Amino acid sequence: MIDRWTGFQHREVDADGWTTFWRLDPREQDFQLAEWTANPDRVGQGLWARAATPAGVRGAWRTAATSVGLELRANLSIYSKLTPVDVLVDGELYQRCAVQEGEQRLVVELPGRPVEVEIWLPQTGRIAIRGLSFDGAAEPLAPSGPRWITYGSSITQSGGAYGPSETWPALVARQHGWECFSFGFAGECHLDPIVARTIRDLPARLISLCLGINIHGGATYNGRTLPGQVESFIATVRAGHPQTPLVVITPLLAPNREGTPNAVGLTLDDVRTCVELGARTDPAVHLIDGRTILTEDEARALYADDVHPGPDGYRLIGERLAGLLTLPQ
Repeated sequence: MIDRWTGFQHREVDADGWTTFWRLDPREQDFQLAEWTANPDRVGQGLWARAATPAGVRGAWRTAATSVGLELRANLSIYSKLTPVDVLVDGELYQRCAVQEGEQRLVVELPGRPVEVEIWLPQTGRIAIRGLSFDGAAEPLAPSGPRWITYGSSITQSGGAYGPSETWPALVARQHGWECFSFGFAGECHLDPIVARTIRDLPARLISLCLGINIHGGATYNGRTLPGQVESFIATVRAGHPQTPLVVITPLLAPNREGTPNAVGLTLDDVRTCVELGARTDPAVHLIDGRTILTEDEARALYADDVHPGPDGYRLIGERLAGLLTLPQ
């Protein structure tokens, strides 16, 4: 059966028919550019391991079948937990399927009347699939709606959301009827040129960049270098999108980290200032102050740790950003 998965850059199929969806194309790439460390005992955090995770990858079919099955192979890789597969029927969550390590076959009973079925793959773990099958005719559906590209950290990848259809980018896209490409890379939002070039080369009607929280945590740049790195990243993206609306979102509130300097002496407010300085070199960029998305009380109530929202926090972020991320009329 012809499938129509979306949200990835490269489909890799191994000799046993297992498909891995890469959100960045790994072909002819030197992984050491993002993963080299001076200490051989220290392992890089894994931009490419994150890129091999199908966060935001989904497919849609029109069918009157009574069931759908999918073989899935999962391992934790660099993650602490595996997230589920979400099956939506006519735009609403229909079944959430737990995923275990190893090979498994998921089977979901369907209504048996003409419906649109969406399958959202897990937003964490090293995932491969094969053997998608319906017990009746199923017509693959092409992505519909304007394409929105979003880039960010673990908060954009939303590993703590209830499921892949309830990450904050998924919630925004579903509310607006957009096709979303999610470049959320947990711990790996460091303005890598490969990401800028990928966004540059993808068609899009809207682009949002959530910048700063990994840069603060990793002390990636200092006050001298960060504004210029933001400027350069945006300039690369803009080269392929001269008229596309571009939004930059500074870090959300992290109440227990506010005011604390990192290893290069920058507080989160310093990082916000540097990101804003770099972004304002493009007068068409729209800036969103991340401190306005959640209040301090909301952050304290809804965060699972010092930085990461829990599942209800992701729902609220999606609700708030859905009102702020819009296409021009």
